[in-house]
Amino acid sequence: MATQDASLAADPMIGEESLGVTNGKIGMWTFLVMDAMTFAGLLAGYARLRWTPGSEWPLPIEAFGFTGIQLTALNTFILICSSVSMVHVLAEQMRGNMDRAKKWMLATIIGGLLFLGIQGFEWTHLILDMWPYLFDEGYEAAYSVNFAATFFILTGFHGLHVSVGVIYNVIIYLGLKSGKISKDDTSVVEIAGLYWHFVDLVWILVFTFVYLI
Repeated sequence: MATQDASLAADPMIGEESLGVTNGKIGMWTFLVMDAMTFAGLLAGYARLRWTPGSEWPLPIEAFGFTGIQLTALNTFILICSSVSMVHVLAEQMRGNMDRAKKWMLATIIGGLLFLGIQGFEWTHLILDMWPYLFDEGYEAAYSVNFAATFFILTGFHGLHVSVGVIYNVIIYLGLKSGKISKDDTSVVEIAGLYWHFVDLVWILVFTFVYLI
């Protein structure tokens, strides 16, 4: 027993993996599975409200306008590109090209910030110009409060995830820049990448459900 304890003290990496998967990766996968169930519940609630008889649910083209859908499609493309750049971060880190890894991470962060900026612009436009019934109690035209509520909940909850992801990526970038994250610490970047790819995948589902169908 004493020999085993001495071995563990000499090599702190022993016991950090189970079946070849790091504890950090298992933790992130566990979180993502639970988070995916939350998004699935929100999307299911959206579908239930939308296809309830008499819901007076507007068509996306009526609610957002053609330009609004195009703008969100561009925003979706930006987020997908940031996911691609995250792949390059890990690839360059594994090759030992840390300068390139830092540049790709910076591109990922900028992509996330652009997404949030465009979403903020969209919210402002919808609230002030497109949906007057949100603040006008005397508005008499037919509208669906459930549509606005589910829209802001879904896109806002996802936007919160993007914000957390941007902060997460900034921390990784600072670690790469300072040298605290080296070419051997690929699991750190890989775990951050899992979160960012999840955020990207969920947005594709939200965009399809809310803006296209």
